[in-house]
Amino acid sequence: MSLYPSLEDMKVDQMYKAQLGQMQPQSFSESTASAPLSSPYPSFNTMPVPANNRELYPALGEFMGLELSQAIIAENMPEYLQVASLQQRELFLPQTTATGLIAPVSGQSVGLHRAEVTHGIRELILCKDKDGKVGVRVKAINKGIFVSVVVEKSPAALAGLRFGDQILQINNENVAGYTMDKVHDLFKKSPVNGIKVIVRDRPFERTITLHKDSVGCIGFQFKNGKITAIVKDSSAARNGVLTDHQLLEVDGQNVIGLKDKQISSIIENAGQVVTITVIPSFLYDHMVKKMAGSLLKDLMDHSVPSL
Repeated sequence: MSLYPSLEDMKVDQMYKAQLGQMQPQSFSESTASAPLSSPYPSFNTMPVPANNRELYPALGEFMGLELSQAIIAENMPEYLQVASLQQRELFLPQTTATGLIAPVSGQSVGLHRAEVTHGIRELILCKDKDGKVGVRVKAINKGIFVSVVVEKSPAALAGLRFGDQILQINNENVAGYTMDKVHDLFKKSPVNGIKVIVRDRPFERTITLHKDSVGCIGFQFKNGKITAIVKDSSAARNGVLTDHQLLEVDGQNVIGLKDKQISSIIENAGQVVTITVIPSFLYDHMVKKMAGSLLKDLMDHSVPSL
């Protein structure tokens, strides 16, 4: 079965196939494997869970001390019941087939590449800037190390490190149980280039690709970064944007801590295709509570120093 980043992409692809008389069903593996490099439908590969690191990824039963049982999910995030079941059953299975998207409309969108969510473990290679910093701060929560600040346009941001990601290893050293200061010290002592960081993605986050209408709207309203309303018959409505979800990134750019006017400006200045990354407000509120204190205040004020 073919996958598309947006409903608009699917409609254009279907019209394209209809014109060529190719509306017969095509398996997902066939469409991905047979697509040449010059194809108008780019393929976006997701990184498989490294075989030697799968044991580092605990079962999706808790996050930052929050129990993510079926009952809790059903009560607070019922739309994610199926997602949780699939993640719990299939997260540890090796990915033998490359995954990809057919994106005739969105394929050239840089934001689609930046905002890709793997729902697993990722390996990132960081470097230090001219000041010897990678642009990140962390916080120790329940024996885990979580990213609390990512500085805009820093090496960490450019490599794809995101607020709420759990750091599992730094240069092959497990950091479970480490203090915040010890992890910061690891970064300080790391070489300028080739800093290998393995992270666990935030659970239940989603990326949604939207298309602006004739007046430049994508179809949802938000307050304090929280989606509060969906415009009828808009791209947001067609592509499954939900209320009670928090905006995390726009085209891969962090918007946590930004004022609504700043977020609106980023959306307005984006291209015709906009990819947003969201997470259920229930889970986001828990993350903010765990990150609470002077560090979160500094994040909102953009005044916290980074490493």
